[in-house]
Amino acid sequence: MLLKEANTQLTESELAHLGAGEVGYIRKIRYEDVSRCFPEAPSMDPNLDLWALFGADGTPILLTDNRSSTFFKAAEDDLKTVSLH
Repeated sequence: MLLKEANTQLTESELAHLGAGEVGYIRKIRYEDVSRCFPEAPSMDPNLDLWALFGADGTPILLTDNRSSTFFKAAEDDLKTVSLH
């Protein structure tokens, strides 16, 4: 996207789809949030450090206890990754 395009007003729908299929974000996820974001996830130890990969629009892609796996999955899906703090 060109910088001048970034200064234009986006609709809510356009903003929600910005980066879709191109950008993913990686973040540590709390055990309490797993069932909301990944309802199909099996029961797990609540003391595990968990990492998640999401699409730019927040679509959950991967849940893992290995942070490196999120980067491998993003590369496999041709996603540029960013980390959220």
